[in-house]
Amino acid sequence: MSGWAVVLGASAGTGAAVATHVARDPGLHVFGVHRGRYVEGAHAVEAEVRAAGREVVMRTADAGTAEGAEQGADALLAAAGKRSVRLVVHSIASASVGRLVHGERTVVPRQVEKTFDAMAHSFLYWTQALVARELLAPGAQILGLTNPLSESTLHNSGLIAAAKGALEMYVRHLAMELGPMGHRVNLLKFGTVVTPALRHVFDEGAMRRVEAVHARMIPAGRMVTLEEVAAFVAVLCKPAGAWFNGATIDFTGGMTQHLLDLVMYPEAGGGALW
Repeated sequence: MSGWAVVLGASAGTGAAVATHVARDPGLHVFGVHRGRYVEGAHAVEAEVRAAGREVVMRTADAGTAEGAEQGADALLAAAGKRSVRLVVHSIASASVGRLVHGERTVVPRQVEKTFDAMAHSFLYWTQALVARELLAPGAQILGLTNPLSESTLHNSGLIAAAKGALEMYVRHLAMELGPMGHRVNLLKFGTVVTPALRHVFDEGAMRRVEAVHARMIPAGRMVTLEEVAAFVAVLCKPAGAWFNGATIDFTGGMTQHLLDLVMYPEAGGGALW
């Protein structure tokens, strides 16, 4: 399969895993955007994509704003040309946690705006920018990422849950609008994965507790891996995944059946898990 994958948040975590996997299978060039926090990770992604025999462009910028989407789409057009994008993965994780009303960490308007811009509105802005420049190839897959917080009332996570709810509505409506053009818009829901951001939040002891509670929640007895998520994304951008549209795809391994266990486990860190 020829064409390009656009990965927003490509230097670490899920975005990096997806970028390197789709370069190998199904063999897409990669246009990645990252904020520069994980420079070594970005270099590693570049090296792996090139080792797979694919082109790579890594752009350091804030992809979570309307301006960032417009400028990024212009750079992509110059690098790849029209009707070149077969996969778009929105893997931007920039959010605030805290109480909505009561508590020492009550969220403020600036945090609300930044969280919604990064985790919801930018998905729309990038889609608009790509369509306006005719960058989407026939049958392009546009994929948002979410997590089980959208179904919970886990303490301190109300703002994230609200932003993910908005993202889901964008996915549904964009699927209806872009479906007649042959494109697909979906949302992939998966549970906690071990990323550099997660290890930054939790020390080694806390990480062991996080893994233990997830082992109890998930029927398989373990957390999902980044490679497993990336491999499923690769399936979605192939013809076999073409009939998914407007869907929130549950890839939690049954985690949502025991989400209450996480609510009852405050020492795990609450809303900071994702």
